[in-house]
Parts: sequence; C-alpha cells; structure tokens
Amino acid sequence: MKKLLSLAFLLMIGVTFCMAQDTTKQTAVKEAKFNELKHHFGDIKQGKPVTTKFTFDNEGKKPLIIETAVASCGCTTPTYPKQPVLPGKTGEISVTYNAEASGAFTKMVTVKFAGYDRPVLLVIDGTVK
Repeated sequence: MKKLLSLAFLLMIGVTFCMAQDTTKQTAVKEAKFNELKHHFGDIKQGKPVTTKFTFDNEGKKPLIIETAVASCGCTTPTYPKQPVLPGKTGEISVTYNAEASGAFTKMVTVKFAGYDRPVLLVIDGTVK
C-alpha cells in the first residue's frame, strides 16, 4: 500500500511539473504583447552570426522594465532596452546566435520583467550548414 501511495504521489508531482513547463510557452507578462515567442532561422551558414528581433508592445498602464535577459548558452547574445518601455510604446529584444557549431540548434533567452515572478521565454532555432 505504501508503494502504491508513493507511486501516486510521484506521478502527481511529475504531472504538475510537466504542466508548469507547458505554461511557460505562454507569456507570463500579459501587458507585454510579443510579435512572436519563437523564431526559426532555417538553414544558416556556419561562421556567420544571425540576429532576430523580438518586439513587444506595452499594453498595460505602467512602464515595463526588463531586469535581465539571459541566454541559455554563451553562443547566444541578447540585448534589451535598459530604459522603461512606456505604456503604448514598443520595446525590442535582439538575439544574436554566433553559428560557430554546425548542426541543428535550439536556444532560449529568459526575460525577467520587474514586478513579475515568472519570466518570458524566447526561443530561436535553426540549422547551421
């Protein structure tokens, strides 16, 4: 009986964890309306860095402040506005991938807005030829 209860408990924790992972695909900051959360570069040339821009509109009533934008590895570099993005204005986060290693890639940038517990995840992917 103890084994059955333990198994049920572990299963419940696993399902909760998986559901939490799925919700990160949606923006956790409803006032920041992004043009896209995932960008597919397709096939790119090795040794030639590529950049995309994730734009967002501040649809809230208060300025949005990006505290940090952190890439999942050193091969990806995000840049973001250091000034608050005022209501009704547009902000831009540039993400550059260095394309040194050949093969398929998927990289994430975690964007933390001030006053929000959950970050926004931006994803880039493609294949370096």
